[in-house]
Amino acid sequence: SIFRKAGVPFEVKELPLPDVEPDAILIRITMANICGSDLHVWRGEMQPAVASGPEGYVAGHEGAGRVAKLGHNIKTDSLGRPLKEGDRVVFTYFFPCGRCYACLDDRPNACPTRYSRFGPRSAAIPPYFTGTFAQYYYLRPGHYVFKAPDELSDELLAPVNCALCQVIQGLQQAGFRFGDTVVLQGAGGLGLYAAAVAKDMGAGLVISVDRLAPRLELAKKFGADAVINAAEYSKAEDRIAKVMELTEGVGAHVAMDLVGVPAVIPEGLEMLRQGGTYVEIGSIWSAKIEVDPSKLVFGNRRIVAMSHYHPRVLPQAISFLLRNRTRFPFDQMLSHQFPLAKVNEAFETAEWARTSGDPTKVIRASLVP
Repeated sequence: SIFRKAGVPFEVKELPLPDVEPDAILIRITMANICGSDLHVWRGEMQPAVASGPEGYVAGHEGAGRVAKLGHNIKTDSLGRPLKEGDRVVFTYFFPCGRCYACLDDRPNACPTRYSRFGPRSAAIPPYFTGTFAQYYYLRPGHYVFKAPDELSDELLAPVNCALCQVIQGLQQAGFRFGDTVVLQGAGGLGLYAAAVAKDMGAGLVISVDRLAPRLELAKKFGADAVINAAEYSKAEDRIAKVMELTEGVGAHVAMDLVGVPAVIPEGLEMLRQGGTYVEIGSIWSAKIEVDPSKLVFGNRRIVAMSHYHPRVLPQAISFLLRNRTRFPFDQMLSHQFPLAKVNEAFETAEWARTSGDPTKVIRASLVP
């Protein structure tokens, strides 16, 4: 499916299969999800990470599949396990260079050329298949790929390389520890994963905040010990007071923006205890907020922001799913599936916030090529 610009429908067309370089892999996509960042680009709120020409490009990044063709130098996955055509895999959708200050500092997710060092994404330039909204996806040289166990369905695997890994990275980078209290602002896909991951990491108290009651009920199934309905606690000071009540007047060790509404950030900072950490993941498009820096200084609080994740998180995410696949109702996170030919309908369905759709019923929309 070819994306050209905001306001223009996707075009589904055939593209030639690329020659596979010796250190590359061609993936046959089995399922791809529509991420919030895809919606931001589709709406025109943010530009694609890499510019494309008028021909457009194959969009999408969240997904999983099977090895269709291995470059002749590739014999194993990134953990050294034998890899062959037909194997189910998950992969990073970004390509750190390995030769810059960020990569040398062991922060490949911050590599400044992680998108652009292989040239533009274009439906007119090989390798063509630069996104997961297609039958194939091209893993360029320098990729990270990991075999996926048969016990995990495509529905469980598809969100791993974005949503799940992102919240694991966020909690790790925040220094989250056993017994800590965490406030999760948002109970959509990111928020539900964060609740489950925090609980798996030994959280003492998980508090989910959202304004949709059905999502808060689902958050409880994913490990939230307490929920705050923002429609009932309609003022920020009331929500902050509730967090303080739940934490015996101290506040949370960690609070996370998982809703992508920048206005929640000052409120989340107020929910932290002295020495707490705020994790910014959700707000990925340009916006301005007001923050009182003295509350950071005298509260010894810090803000941790990130995009992407360290590639080592991917096998950690697989292990998390294996040990928790019956503990949490992951099957309830995927609300809609569409064939690739209905990509435009899939986006319209995922766009519940700006349409007449029912927001309580759309958690994640997927494409099945």
